[in-house]
Amino acid sequence: MIEARHLRVLRAVAATGSFSAAARDLGCTQPAVSQQMKALEASAGTPLLIRTGREMRLTQAGESLVRHAAGILAGLTAAEEEVAAIAGLRAGRVRLVSFPSGSSTLVPGALAALRAAHPGTRVSLVEAEPPRSVEMLREGDCDVALAFRYDGATAAEEWDDLVVRPLLADRLVGLVPEGHRLAKADAVAIGELADEPWIAGCPRCRRQLVEVCEGAGFVPRIDFATDDYPAVIGLVGAGLGVAVLPELAIESVRPRGARTVTVEPAVQREIVALTLPDLAQVPAVAATLDHLARAAER
Repeated sequence: MIEARHLRVLRAVAATGSFSAAARDLGCTQPAVSQQMKALEASAGTPLLIRTGREMRLTQAGESLVRHAAGILAGLTAAEEEVAAIAGLRAGRVRLVSFPSGSSTLVPGALAALRAAHPGTRVSLVEAEPPRSVEMLREGDCDVALAFRYDGATAAEEWDDLVVRPLLADRLVGLVPEGHRLAKADAVAIGELADEPWIAGCPRCRRQLVEVCEGAGFVPRIDFATDDYPAVIGLVGAGLGVAVLPELAIESVRPRGARTVTVEPAVQREIVALTLPDLAQVPAVAATLDHLARAAER
């Protein structure tokens, strides 16, 4: 196997014409140069140098190897510089996937802070709800997944094989029209909304709503269902029903015509940033996780 260090020595010998001159240029001893040339010839399987008096002359194989060595060493140097830039956060890329309410609340501040601290690091963003976002991470389609799961997560929502950075607990709150009989209540038992028409959110939130309501002894009458949280809030504000949404979903939308109320029993979802164990060691990924955590604290 031909090693880069041997190629560097060969180029020095070819340029200077002797082992001793090459040793001076390389800052090593003449025996070290001689030893590395023997190792290179053993790897190549043919002589590369011929001694002519006090000088060394390249064989045809040696000339061929020196000719290719320039490109090989230049490419290696470029690769080393690129890796050093990535390791030093002067460069790098992170592919982030997030659910919509995370994209509008946690992600902007985190990415703005990351760009300010490490302007050479590029982050791309696509949206997907879990469990699809977690599948994308495991399949290699992203580097960091912003995800959530509700209390009592199923086995399919386990993340034991992933690095989990907890961010925050996002409580579910009730949303009722401004003129609703419970709009000014400090807290509302979800059973008090049993006879109301409901507006449901994303499929996982919809399933969670049904489970919570069934636990309170009723099945919600869902008149409208949409993945678009602003649409849910707009429908409630128009007096078409009530809803239960995560606080993050409401934070970035002005709920015109609607009021939030505390719902009992308390239900919350765990918001986390996920990555693979090997990716967690990549400086740009680690920095992204740190800035997401700081954004959640704020």
